[in-house]
Amino acid sequence: MHASLAREEIALLALLAEGLPLEAIARRLDLSDRTIRRRVRSICDRLGLETPIQAVVWAARRGLV
Repeated sequence: MHASLAREEIALLALLAEGLPLEAIARRLDLSDRTIRRRVRSICDRLGLETPIQAVVWAARRGLV
């Protein structure tokens, strides 16, 4: 499985990798919780993954986060 991610998506995964909750990420990026949840779901769907943790692992294995 391989998909390219936008710079903003990689930044979002990096914040998840830091262990920040979605609400804290939303505040940091000045976005709504709902927007963050939707973006995380979109990343997971595009990568064919079930969970945000799997997306973080996917990105880490590729040296993105």
